[in-house]
Amino acid sequence: MVKMRTFETEQLATVYVAAIIEGLISAVEHPVLGLATGSTPVQLYRQLVAFHHQGLQFSHVTTVNLDEYVGLSADHPQSYRRFMHDHFFGHIDISPNQTFVPNGQASDLAAECARYDKILEVHPIDLQILGIGHNGHIGFNEPDQALQTKTHVVRLAEDTIVANTRFFARPEDVPTEAITMGIQSILQAKSIILMAFGRDKAAAVRQALSGEVSTSMPASFLQMHPQVTFVLDAEAAVEVNQRVNDLNPIYGTANPFWAPLSRSSE
Repeated sequence: MVKMRTFETEQLATVYVAAIIEGLISAVEHPVLGLATGSTPVQLYRQLVAFHHQGLQFSHVTTVNLDEYVGLSADHPQSYRRFMHDHFFGHIDISPNQTFVPNGQASDLAAECARYDKILEVHPIDLQILGIGHNGHIGFNEPDQALQTKTHVVRLAEDTIVANTRFFARPEDVPTEAITMGIQSILQAKSIILMAFGRDKAAAVRQALSGEVSTSMPASFLQMHPQVTFVLDAEAAVEVNQRVNDLNPIYGTANPFWAPLSRSSE
């Protein structure tokens, strides 16, 4: 079942998601968060860091990231490991041993993918955070004739490479491959929140929510998951024809730890 929450601003939307995460990690003994990178979750991590400064503890949390660029070292300014350290891990009380990101410099990428799948088996994800690409990719699962189910190396689509040039000094520096969790790995999370902000994401959001489930729109596979919420700002929701008015929390009305911090706009 896919639900949708629309907020007037990105800030209100991220406070809502951060409150759900706080409830989860306050109620579960050893919670596992699936995390994303890119521009979409930056404000979410900023909000969670603020919660930490106000007393929220992360020492019992395990995190598993979606993906990493092939060829970038962990300390490269644009690696996703470095991104997570700079925006989140370096500001909270979580051990590096409890944070997992694929190794983009592994000498044997197939073995690295298998290792990461084992990590996912040992640490099943309670809540997966996703963004969405303009072409509908989630993680780095690009539109294709067939989608890989498990962790794999992917050749990035040209529009994804172009979109990523803003993060690199020169276009030729942009990685063309990445290690990513597969579609099945993502769908095995107990709950999923996809965040999308801005008018430029509206078409992808509409197709993911109301289009056919198709490998040409990887995010459409989220329609098959029983616990998915799209959290949008007003601009990202502008092309969605049917609003979801159900105000029950994503974990169900019996959930003792969910508490909304703001009212979503209808």
